[in-house]
Amino acid sequence: MTEKDGYFEIMDGFPADVIAISAHGHIDRKDYEDKLIPFVEGAIRKEGRVKLLYVLGPDFQGFSAGAAWDDAKLGLMHLGDFARVAVVTDIEWIRMGMKMFAPMMRGPVHVFDVSELQKAKDWIMASDDKGGDHATDVAADHKIPPLEDMGPIR
Repeated sequence: MTEKDGYFEIMDGFPADVIAISAHGHIDRKDYEDKLIPFVEGAIRKEGRVKLLYVLGPDFQGFSAGAAWDDAKLGLMHLGDFARVAVVTDIEWIRMGMKMFAPMMRGPVHVFDVSELQKAKDWIMASDDKGGDHATDVAADHKIPPLEDMGPIR
């Protein structure tokens, strides 16, 4: 696989309110702009709040700078649109990044090891938003309040 061989795979077998995606190879900005962004935004328009299962497995090689920027923009533009997020990866910098951004998310965020893919699938398809207990949950004890709840800015 060369650096240009990156792609997103839309995973089948999930309810309509679940966006299940796996990243393969080296993902660039074109992969986001041509496939992922239209898919996510279409699902949100159709379903409202959605659940996201994002798998970055052993054949994932990384993101280009443009793809990383598009990923950040997509996440920030849709912070309130994800009812829950499950990220499946063994890549430590991605796991740490999820811990950093989890407090901004309205719904629960869980990070699973690649060996726990089935647990991640089960969790993302659960109907409640309580989250449950899991050893690799992202600690998000302090959620950032919505701007309207913060009071005047001085």
